[in-house]
Amino acid sequence: MRGTQRITRTPGARAHRVLAVLVALLALQLGSLVAPAYACGCGAMIPSKDQRIGVDREESAVRWDGRAETVVMRFNVHGNAEHAAWIMPVPSRAGVTLGDPGLFDALDRLAEPEQRDRFHFWPRVGEWPLTRDRGDGAGAPAPGAAPGVGVVGRERLGPFDVARLTATDPGALGDWLRANGFELPERLTGALQPYVDRKWEYVAVRLAPQEKGAVLHGELTPLRITFASPELVYPMRLSRLASTRQTLGLYVLAEHRMEPRSPIGGDRPEVTFAGRIERPEGAVAALAGDRPVRLTVLEQEFPHPERIDDDHHLRTVADTPYRRVEYTDRLLTVAGGIPVWLLTVGGGVLLAVVAALLAVRAGRRRAGTPSGSDAGVRSSA
Repeated sequence: MRGTQRITRTPGARAHRVLAVLVALLALQLGSLVAPAYACGCGAMIPSKDQRIGVDREESAVRWDGRAETVVMRFNVHGNAEHAAWIMPVPSRAGVTLGDPGLFDALDRLAEPEQRDRFHFWPRVGEWPLTRDRGDGAGAPAPGAAPGVGVVGRERLGPFDVARLTATDPGALGDWLRANGFELPERLTGALQPYVDRKWEYVAVRLAPQEKGAVLHGELTPLRITFASPELVYPMRLSRLASTRQTLGLYVLAEHRMEPRSPIGGDRPEVTFAGRIERPEGAVAALAGDRPVRLTVLEQEFPHPERIDDDHHLRTVADTPYRRVEYTDRLLTVAGGIPVWLLTVGGGVLLAVVAALLAVRAGRRRAGTPSGSDAGVRSSA
């Protein structure tokens, strides 16, 4: 008869297993943080073979005057890449310059929500007497070229070594990338094919910090790309290569309010601001000119990027203004801060007390007044 062997694990062995699992999870998480960023909004960013780069946030402002389109893009990146290639498909020959870092802050100020107060009667958590004790006396927390590649130019623009080129097929673009230390991912080659079929060109920019040995990290200087276009188009097809949820934030400056013709595989685009800017100033005027212009701010979520099936083609819609409203909830007070609920409740309690006193007093009076028969007896006596 075969005996049963019992395996006993010591506490030390269990601890080693837990530690091994934690290390594996940490390595997996770190690997996801520096995954190659093939897709980033309207372009693709490619690091060299042994380096990684990820795009945390991307903002884009588009100016279209009916003939030419200008796209200003700002990236916030992480990873260990000392340089990267950024590729953007365009419908015609493009020029690249540096953008104004203050542009997006200026646009945010123009489109900021309207602030309104909203009052409530009863106290909420954080307001007396429902203030939570945090133990510290505080209240609630405050709310480079190859055959088939045309090199337009190469120069140093601020912190970037910018190579501007055009290519009419992904193979030629791949040759240029390899000559400059980059590899064109196979998935990206296929994603570029629709642009080849439509005879679009590419703009490739080599990003590299000025400091030797420095990595591309944090908020990069904006890039400004200008090209002729008879329609307002925002290239989005490359974003289908992304493996995580994508968010599009787009500022559109044009003669009229502009909105996408379709969701192109994402959630319905949301307009967060639409209005007329009477006197553009500063960075906004440098992009749109000093004449009145319409600003439309769009936000869109792509929970499943692989469903993106086209670029955004924007169309003119009715110039209906729109501005979001943000409410600040406040307790309804009077007379320098006295809560109305306290006055109401206090007044009700006071009235109840007065009514009770009056009732008691009336009862005592009735108890002290003799009845009619008793009064007659005393009188006859």
